[in-house]
Amino acid sequence: MKSLILVAHGSRRTVSNIEIIQIATQLKPQVADTYQHTGHAFLELAQPSIPDAIEQAIKAGANEVTILPYFLSAGRHVSEDVPALVKQKQQQHPAVEFKLAPYLGGAGGIIDLLAAISKKI
Repeated sequence: MKSLILVAHGSRRTVSNIEIIQIATQLKPQVADTYQHTGHAFLELAQPSIPDAIEQAIKAGANEVTILPYFLSAGRHVSEDVPALVKQKQQQHPAVEFKLAPYLGGAGGIIDLLAAISKKI
């Protein structure tokens, strides 16, 4: 089974964390043809943590886990923290395939999206 986990920073503001949960929920039907399980996780300040979300996916039967970083730039969290957490889980679960998707800001199409948003003002 393939699992997709949307990963965000996490916030002290509950409403911000709820927004991420809603995005993951809305993403689920869009990717259901590829991923049988879709979840969300936070780097800090909210739950579930990235390691906990990965464990949940594996317990649900995932043998492939893709981490989708919901970050706009390749700062320390994208370039170091998230990959390190994924690497730890890979070492704990060598039979599971782990993939790290491009972060949001580095994904193709972001410029078109920004242009479209700016034209709606």
